[in-house]
Amino acid sequence: MDYNHNNNRLQPEESRFLRGPRSRFKELLFTFRVQYSFIRAFRKMHFIGPCVTVFGSARFDETNPFYIKAIQVGAALADLGFTVMTGGGPGIMEAANKGAYEAGGYSVGCNIVLPFEQKPNPYLHKWINIRYFFVRKFLLIKYSYAFVVMPGGMGTLDELFESITLIQTKMIQNFPVVIFGSEYHKELCEHIRIMAENESISPKDMELLFVTDSVEEMAAHIKTHAIERFKLVKKPQRPTWWFGEKE
Repeated sequence: MDYNHNNNRLQPEESRFLRGPRSRFKELLFTFRVQYSFIRAFRKMHFIGPCVTVFGSARFDETNPFYIKAIQVGAALADLGFTVMTGGGPGIMEAANKGAYEAGGYSVGCNIVLPFEQKPNPYLHKWINIRYFFVRKFLLIKYSYAFVVMPGGMGTLDELFESITLIQTKMIQNFPVVIFGSEYHKELCEHIRIMAENESISPKDMELLFVTDSVEEMAAHIKTHAIERFKLVKKPQRPTWWFGEKE
């Protein structure tokens, strides 16, 4: 069995895959499992409509000011007509889902299966349990027309930089990326500014980020740069019975 230096049990399958080459048969079997994960997810998420993904810490409880603010963020996104998507777990994810859920919007989650810590939060209309982090990140980006980055840790930063790298390299459209919490993210934004000063990124890349502490400003920015720019109109989609699809 695999353990890390803190004696927390590692995900056995994904950690073995990341060690390096294995037998050709085992590598092939792994690709089939990944393919099955994608097919399950595509079928499950096909009818969720245009989304905004909210990233943030799983560790904040309901008394935390950022948790309370994330509820307001989720409600505002639902009022704009978006499905609110998160990683489906506790903390900021739960709060954003809760805000959308209680505002009468639609709330979905891509929950990672871990040997500890995370299970789907109770404010989800639809969710899927995913075994692989890279599949989960792909889904959190695939269905969304904007990304809201709330205070979080390493995983949140990973999701932020994955999103803006895909935008920067034109792998996806120039979707709005909102960094919520100017004081919390002050050093992060300063570091990105230093990268621009040293020409490791283009100064225009700074324009990919919108920093705010206001739910109203966030909503207005997403309305302008997602709904109006991409002319989003929510259209009902009906499942195809011969594919065995369900809404």
